[in-house]
Amino acid sequence: MIRYFTAGESHGPALSAIIEGMPAGVALSREDIDRELHRRQQGYGRGGRMKIEQDRAEVLSGVRFGKTIGSPVALVIRNRDWGNWTDRMAQFESNEATTEKISVPRPGHADLAGRLKYGFRDIRPVIDRSSARETAARVAAGSLARTFLRQLGIEIGSRVASIGSAGDRAAETVVAELLERGAGALAEAADRSEVRMLDEAAGKEAMECIDRAKEAGDTLGGIIEIYVTGVPLGLGSYVQHDRRLDSRLAAAVMSVQAIKGVEIGPAFENARKPGSEVHDAFMLEKGKGLSRPTNRAGGLEGSMSSGEPIVLRAAMKPISSMPTPLQSFDMETLEPVESRFERSDTCAVPAAGVVLEAVVAPVIANALLEKLGGDHMEEIRDRLERYRASLCSAFGA
Repeated sequence: MIRYFTAGESHGPALSAIIEGMPAGVALSREDIDRELHRRQQGYGRGGRMKIEQDRAEVLSGVRFGKTIGSPVALVIRNRDWGNWTDRMAQFESNEATTEKISVPRPGHADLAGRLKYGFRDIRPVIDRSSARETAARVAAGSLARTFLRQLGIEIGSRVASIGSAGDRAAETVVAELLERGAGALAEAADRSEVRMLDEAAGKEAMECIDRAKEAGDTLGGIIEIYVTGVPLGLGSYVQHDRRLDSRLAAAVMSVQAIKGVEIGPAFENARKPGSEVHDAFMLEKGKGLSRPTNRAGGLEGSMSSGEPIVLRAAMKPISSMPTPLQSFDMETLEPVESRFERSDTCAVPAAGVVLEAVVAPVIANALLEKLGGDHMEEIRDRLERYRASLCSAFGA
């Protein structure tokens, strides 16, 4: 099974990741990783840090001649901004006496709880590890699982559904047509917009909202939709809580910084309707097999994949670092003061979609490996083809 760990601080020398459990024989190129890192850095409303960094991953192990070899893959992403922070973030040479100590926590961040939890006198270590800069390592790690899935006909994509008060008005038919070509096609269409919306007019409205927020010293959040296509029916399980695919996906989505809510399909809208308007009917046609006229369940039924596209919706809060300060206090003096501002974005919703694609990939990959087993690509591909054929046979297709 695939699992990964990340290490590194936002202003340290580098970010790194170790990915364990990747099957052998997965074809992998530098572009497979660096393309996703580049996508993460894009988006209207990003801050000055993205003008400094040019994220590229160095692969240190686990790959030979362009294929995974079944051993752990180690990745490193160098922080170009490290040159400006060598004194403040030095690992061994002590500059503690002369380095400014941060004692004013920012509301909405990990600052207050992190400082007290780990016993720091300076909030800087909390800021640097809790930063969303860490997601660069997760995008790199997730790109391996994503590449593995793509070679098995499973694609992952996303689009921004709203930023602030601006909502993507793209018709459901447009989304459905793109998903017919695969979630990758939807992601490509979204990437053509600076805010990753499919409707051009809505995209312009979103950029105007971001401009107004920036001028006011404020920030904006939004809603992101994540899609997975090509997933066969029956991944996940209902027999134990920790094998439920819906809970695993929800946990992965909620693990991303600033994500405060997740739903599967139109879950909250469904909650306001009677069951007759919510559940997806079965349509069985001789020679064509099983189909459904709707996908209100979001591709997950009974905690398992239904064979329809998986649809997740994530709510991202506005970024907590704001030029316009909120009320805070100094943890050394306990005196009330205004919160401090740490360089940040006005809006990172478009980039968050790319991060969410990345964290979803290992969950789907593990559900597939749990169902099929196998240690190398040809073995897994053969088992998946036989499983898909058995599903078609079961439905008379």
